[in-house]
Amino acid sequence: MSKKNPKTKQIQLIPLLWKGFAAFIIIVFLFLTSVKIGLWGKLPETTELENPETKLASEVYANNGDILGKIFYQENRTNSKFEDIPSYLKEALIATEDERFFNHSGIDGKALVRAVSRLGKDGGGSTITQQLAKNLFHREAISKTNRIIQKFKEWILAIQIEKRYTKDEIILMYFNTVPYGNSYGIKSAAKTYFNKNTNDLKIEEAAVLVGMLKANTTYNPIRNPTKSRKRRNVVLFQMLKNDYLNQNEYDSLKVLPLNTDYNFIDHNTGIATYFRSYLNQWLKAWTKTYAAETGVKYNIYDDGLKIYTTIDPKLQAFAESAVSRHMAKLQEQFWNETKRRKRDPWYAENKYGNSVYDPTYPDRMIKRSHRYRSLKKKYSDTDSINYYLNLPVRTKLFSWNGEIDTVISPLDSLKYTKQILHTGFMSFEPQTGHIKAWVGGINHKYFQYDHVNKKSTRQVGSTFKPLVYARGLDDDKLEPCEIESTGPVIVEYGNGKEWSPSNSSKVPETVTFYEGLQKSINTVTARVMKRLGPNSAAIVKQTASKMGIDDSKFEPYPSICLGTMDISVFEMVSAYGTFVNKGTWVEPIFITKIEDKNGNVLAEFTPKKDEALRKQTAYTICKMLEKVTMAGGTASRLRRNYKLPTNIAIGGKTGTTQNNSDGWFMGITPNLVSGCWVGAEERNVHFSSTTYGQGANMALPIFGDFMEQVFSDETIKLGRGEFSISEESISIELDCQNYDSLQSSQNNPDFNEIQDELF
Repeated sequence: MSKKNPKTKQIQLIPLLWKGFAAFIIIVFLFLTSVKIGLWGKLPETTELENPETKLASEVYANNGDILGKIFYQENRTNSKFEDIPSYLKEALIATEDERFFNHSGIDGKALVRAVSRLGKDGGGSTITQQLAKNLFHREAISKTNRIIQKFKEWILAIQIEKRYTKDEIILMYFNTVPYGNSYGIKSAAKTYFNKNTNDLKIEEAAVLVGMLKANTTYNPIRNPTKSRKRRNVVLFQMLKNDYLNQNEYDSLKVLPLNTDYNFIDHNTGIATYFRSYLNQWLKAWTKTYAAETGVKYNIYDDGLKIYTTIDPKLQAFAESAVSRHMAKLQEQFWNETKRRKRDPWYAENKYGNSVYDPTYPDRMIKRSHRYRSLKKKYSDTDSINYYLNLPVRTKLFSWNGEIDTVISPLDSLKYTKQILHTGFMSFEPQTGHIKAWVGGINHKYFQYDHVNKKSTRQVGSTFKPLVYARGLDDDKLEPCEIESTGPVIVEYGNGKEWSPSNSSKVPETVTFYEGLQKSINTVTARVMKRLGPNSAAIVKQTASKMGIDDSKFEPYPSICLGTMDISVFEMVSAYGTFVNKGTWVEPIFITKIEDKNGNVLAEFTPKKDEALRKQTAYTICKMLEKVTMAGGTASRLRRNYKLPTNIAIGGKTGTTQNNSDGWFMGITPNLVSGCWVGAEERNVHFSSTTYGQGANMALPIFGDFMEQVFSDETIKLGRGEFSISEESISIELDCQNYDSLQSSQNNPDFNEIQDELF
């Protein structure tokens, strides 16, 4: 039997190869069709391609248009506009990621063949359009099979994207969706790594960000600056190769050092952290209300809302720096007092209201901790729980000298943390209601509790006294120059009940009401209550309610005149604004409007108002509060210790609560009202000495430092001017020399005869 000619075999094989190739094409076609119709997982609808949904961080703006911060959950994403993308950034991307971008329709056949033949050693075959498809509609595949299927999906999506968008639109969408760690989009990346707007990037900086696209972590300029610089130069070389740079430009750029300005964004960094945290919670409640009213739901983390606030970046920065400077010094005073006393500052009140050492405090506090509750669930016996509570573990602690990384037991950690002093400071413009500065604490990373908002209340002490005087003036029960005894007084209330306060220090036998408030004399304030009658507590409560204070915090006792109730910094600042604003209470607000991502206004905000006091009452209180800051007043150190203009109108009121647990200061100027509270987290922890524990030492310095900075900046107009009122609006005599002359005349028999003739 003869063998067949080899050529004959080859000829017979050719039809088989063509049939195989045709079968392969048919299989690929059928497979692609199956992918397209969704047999391997649903592809995005056409509407999704035309309106790609991406998670956009909401942006919070200050009153000057600067971004205060962003609200996002996992993705810090902000979209750019096409005009924000500089040409060299687009060129760097095309040169590095897709040289033939303008010559293909979504899939680059040449790059694909190269990638397959070289097994990806010379780079992948994905085009920018394919990467966009992946960025928009896919997570990373979890298996090789899934990745292969996903790749086919990306091809189909890339072709559809190319049909529906121009090349410029594809570039813009790519830059808006590309990930940079937890930052998404070129706008966020530029802000994070260079603290710049996208259109302000230099060529070499744009090259760094494009270089990161290959591997975010490997070429991160902060974590791996050497690798990042090398990758940057690769991008620059690609720009040279594709004629986007000339040789001289390339040579000069590649030798530049890698300079970054890292601006890590999270909820514990940046300006106004406590305010932003409070705003976050407020917005969640607002979106629910908005949805109930309109049927439209918004997600504050994903929908790119634009929130315009009243916060003034300069004043906020002044407030934060004032808080940091003073609280560091005050904490040192506290540690030093504790060392001198040679025992921890845990106190309780005995039956006489005096402060006594309480060694049981740490044990009570640890049992309220999360660590204790966790241990109790795990162990039933006390010995095991105590063992782990006293077992040293690695812990990071806050300090004003920097973070402490140490090994310490949970119990000792709690003892340390409970001795940290905290504060809340707020400043607003009473005429508009706009909150200008909000500092809710000392460090948001370690202490998230906000000490400004309405729910955060502490005993207010003598800062409440001006509200009592205001009601007395409003009801014509007193005049500032009138002389009153400082001796013991009994105030009746209820059904024959009596209350009699005492003074905290030695005072003159008689004073004017001016001096009564200036020196914060308790018995004089009590005499104002006595003049208001047996229902004085209800009468004062009524006035306080009109001035923005939640009246549910008041009990029906005349002792409220000394500030025995717990009130928030927010409410107290709000109330003092009534004095400055000629008797009209204006609700403090922190948002002016909210827009959606397209700039459509969803809501605008204006403050509530109420006529709470007569104009002359409000003006009189302002003049009385001015005297508190002058020689002889409890806040005289304000003018003495701080560089404030001598001709300014400024007033204030100190507040110190029982056993120095809370220190307060309220400060007023004609168009800026501020309030500050200082104290430990628990009232059982406080200064032993009133020298350090009084409001004038604990809280006043923050206001003083803040106003010193405000007055030193000539561009800031707030805080300046005079308290004013038209002469025909006031019948109260504020000049005590004139008042004394008038009283002498009225007590003269000749004056009485003249009065009889006139009337």
